[in-house]
Amino acid sequence: MDRKETESAGGVVVSKRGKVLLVNQRGNSWSLPKGHIEEGEDPRSAAIREIEEETGIIRLNFIKELGSYLRYKIGLDGRDDTSELKHIYMFFFTTDELKLKPQDPHHPEARWIHPDDVEDLLTHPKDKAFFKSVRRQIP
Repeated sequence: MDRKETESAGGVVVSKRGKVLLVNQRGNSWSLPKGHIEEGEDPRSAAIREIEEETGIIRLNFIKELGSYLRYKIGLDGRDDTSELKHIYMFFFTTDELKLKPQDPHHPEARWIHPDDVEDLLTHPKDKAFFKSVRRQIP
């Protein structure tokens, strides 16, 4: 089976109350908001679009780039789908918006989570490791 490599972008979004935004993917996993970079988009623009689609948040204040990491796509069964390796670019944003209204039917729920609880809720080990690596940069 051929493995395809894709690029995704997303963000760690922190509210004025200090909580971090997480999204439910297809009802089987929790993730930071992120998704595929579309043709003609740069990673930061894709991250902003994906955050809006998955959470309804539109007022984002860009703080800084947080780097990138590699991981496999999460399969429908919640395990790694090794047919797709994702290169994920992440950014740090803040927002004054609190109301969440996901627009993407594949991401039916979004929640504000205390930063100390984010690692426990994230499903994929690589997402957990990424968040742990940037946790000190999050107020």
